[in-house]
Amino acid sequence: MTQRAWPAWARASEILDLLRLSGPIAISRAAMMLMGITDAIVLGQMAPGELPYVLNSWLPIGVSLGLGTGILIGVQVLTSELMGVGREQESGRIFRRALVFSAVLGLALTALIYLLAGPMFRAFGFAPEVAAAVASCTRIMSLGMFGFMVTTVCSMYMEALRRPLFVTAVMYFGVLLNLGFDLALVAGWGPFEPMGANGVAWATTGTRTILILAFGWAIVAFTPAFKPSPKGPDEEVRRQFSVGIGTAISNVVEWGGFNFTYIIATWISLQVNTVYGYATQMMGLAFMAFLGIGTATSVRVAESYGRGDRQGVNDASRLGVVATLTVGGLLGGFVYLAREPISELLVNPTAVMDGVLLAPALALLLATVAVAIVFDGLQATCSMALRAQEVIWVPSIIHIGSFFVVLIPAAYTLGITMQRGAQGMIEAAALSVIVAGVSQLALLQWKTARHRV
Repeated sequence: MTQRAWPAWARASEILDLLRLSGPIAISRAAMMLMGITDAIVLGQMAPGELPYVLNSWLPIGVSLGLGTGILIGVQVLTSELMGVGREQESGRIFRRALVFSAVLGLALTALIYLLAGPMFRAFGFAPEVAAAVASCTRIMSLGMFGFMVTTVCSMYMEALRRPLFVTAVMYFGVLLNLGFDLALVAGWGPFEPMGANGVAWATTGTRTILILAFGWAIVAFTPAFKPSPKGPDEEVRRQFSVGIGTAISNVVEWGGFNFTYIIATWISLQVNTVYGYATQMMGLAFMAFLGIGTATSVRVAESYGRGDRQGVNDASRLGVVATLTVGGLLGGFVYLAREPISELLVNPTAVMDGVLLAPALALLLATVAVAIVFDGLQATCSMALRAQEVIWVPSIIHIGSFFVVLIPAAYTLGITMQRGAQGMIEAAALSVIVAGVSQLALLQWKTARHRV
């Protein structure tokens, strides 16, 4: 009787390679969300009623970041392909091309957001004082777009070169820096007066700008970014940016859809926006772990795809899915069991808005968040594995369907029409990620079945 061998994707060497790459990436990506969580915690303890101003400002900011992050992902995919065939020393031209584009895009988005912030939020029908406060936060955060775009290119490039620990170190320096800014500007430590939501906005912008220097040093010291490289193939420029267009559309749809739900929540009340906003912050923090797994899966798939190794592509995709479901189950279980302590960490336990204690109301929503986390991770990993194989448009169509056709009408119906408030809003968010997760997984499985080796 012969012993049945483990499938290739489940071998210890494959799992260790995924962990070696995804762990640092997840930790570094979590740093970005930790900055937001730090903002939310400090604001939640000092001025929880001002959280809606920050959340609503993320509609134009988040859409812009999603656009830039998506278009710029080509630097990671093409660099990974060169890594897969041992030609990473030629990758400098890919980085320099993306760096110039990111700088121009960041400046253009800053100008656009700064000019449109006031008219945009007045058009949503907010009370004049709410619209003015949201526009103020938005303008301040728009000044950090240049820093975000440039540092995004740097981090993607270093991750593709399998040097994610440098990215992690720089990002956690940013977390500490952001915390310092929050305590000074939001809490009013030192010579500063408490600035509330505007303090959060300045902390975010200041941190992103300073990180340019740290990433610049790491890029020059540890990568071939500015070393001479031969001219690439004629189609390389087109491929670098076309690979990212589908991701950009998906990001704009997903981030835009989710951030528009904050607008809907504000139409209900500032209290609903606050509780719902803290619940989605927990989804976002968990998503950083999946972004690490998804990015590592994308890098591993792209390396095999660049070598023409179809079996390697399928194995890397399968392992990414299994890892996502495993981590999702663990994170979802933790959030469910610890929902009350988490809610009191995020919001002052005595904080009240419109006669409602915020922390207990948030704990109720976290039970639904625990389920949504698993599917949110699944849709991210599967779509990134598909795009690493240059399957661009169908994942984007799935995201449009999930986060526009499903999420926004469901949020309006459950939250406003059915008067379910924050609970209805979080149920709509859960429904949208379930649709996205199941659909992206089905597409990836179909793609794998068509190319069995």
